[in-house]
Amino acid sequence: MSHMEHTLASEATLEGTSLHTGEKVTLTLKPAPEGHGFKFRRVDLPDKPFIDACVSKVQTVERATTLAEGSVRVHTVEHVLSALVGMGVDNALVEMDSNEPPIGDGSSRPYVELIQKAGLLEQSTPRKIWEIREPIHLETGDGSLITIVPDKQFRISVTNVGKDGRFVQYFSTVVTPELYESEIAPARTFTFYEDIKPLLDKGLIKGGSLENAVVVRGEEIMSKEPMRFDNEFARHKALDLIGDLMLSGRKFTGHVIAVKPGHGPNTEAAKALRKNYAAMRAMVPPVELPQAEAVLDITEILKILPHRYPFLLIDRVTGFSSEMKCTAIKNVTMNEDFFQGHFPGHPVMPGVLQLEAMAQTASILIMRMPDNANKIGYFLSADKVKFRKPVVPGDTLFIDAEILSFRRSIGTAIASCTVNGQVVSSAELKFAIVDA
Repeated sequence: MSHMEHTLASEATLEGTSLHTGEKVTLTLKPAPEGHGFKFRRVDLPDKPFIDACVSKVQTVERATTLAEGSVRVHTVEHVLSALVGMGVDNALVEMDSNEPPIGDGSSRPYVELIQKAGLLEQSTPRKIWEIREPIHLETGDGSLITIVPDKQFRISVTNVGKDGRFVQYFSTVVTPELYESEIAPARTFTFYEDIKPLLDKGLIKGGSLENAVVVRGEEIMSKEPMRFDNEFARHKALDLIGDLMLSGRKFTGHVIAVKPGHGPNTEAAKALRKNYAAMRAMVPPVELPQAEAVLDITEILKILPHRYPFLLIDRVTGFSSEMKCTAIKNVTMNEDFFQGHFPGHPVMPGVLQLEAMAQTASILIMRMPDNANKIGYFLSADKVKFRKPVVPGDTLFIDAEILSFRRSIGTAIASCTVNGQVVSSAELKFAIVDA
């Protein structure tokens, strides 16, 4: 499988019946640019609005996954999305002239055939695949469990548990386009007769028939054709899960283990993936250094502060909000001396050194005052010192200090250390400035 993003080589159209309204619907898959992801477009409405295939747009998830943007909706998106993901498409536009795609035979095979008809086109951007490193686990009240654990491939294992424990089935596979096409795509939607009877009575599922779903009545399986696999229900659950997880907006490698999945738990898992991904990306700080004259580089800091290796704990002053307030940064690396003993195998920056970095940042403000050149500052007190989160190698410490008062060579300051927008430590400091 290529490591580049793929879109469709051409557009391809499918006509059919929508499940809930029974109306004729046309769906067209179209190529899309790099980084576009999957979007739906309602070409039957004024302005032909777009809807992102994103979990933040998920509305109700009872029998199917619905996306909504304002009053615009698309229902039952999971089969189309599942086919696109399963067949290795990264970017595509799905145009529909109705609020839901054709149901076909209740599987995603019609969409796989549509993708094959359109063909795939390699794009010039490398495909970003997130490697899950930490387990993600979700349980919902109805006995549904979804766990995602690290794996070098995208793997899915599903245990289907039907009503009253009927049709307990298991299915597990690595997901590649070849395996998706042969082992997952043909599995059809199934439903329990007692669930759809009220819908039939309400005049819903007009497009439903034994040609596009397997209906279970008691222990009997009602279907136009024989079962395609002895565990077809578990395979269809895997098909839905692949489509729903893509609403996280991320392709990933990991092993998804699901017991009794459904659209509700699946979309919760997509939300959890999105949240974990955001937390992982937050480890890369958005360092924007102002290029103003008030930026002090390390050589200028050395002229102001008396501290030297291994005790100089700021690398740069990135800006002054005023004469009395500034921000400095300390790049915390694995090469710091103190990590050798604090602690072997579990490196954590000592809180007292964060306190020292705050004091040095405050000292910069005091030492830059005209009368204080060549003097030295001594700590008098540190109050209200709080350590909230561990600081580890690779973190960038943003240190903010503000001088509250400075009288007769005694200064008071407040300071804090922040990593990725979260305060990791804070303190109130008092100094005495004396001749060196």
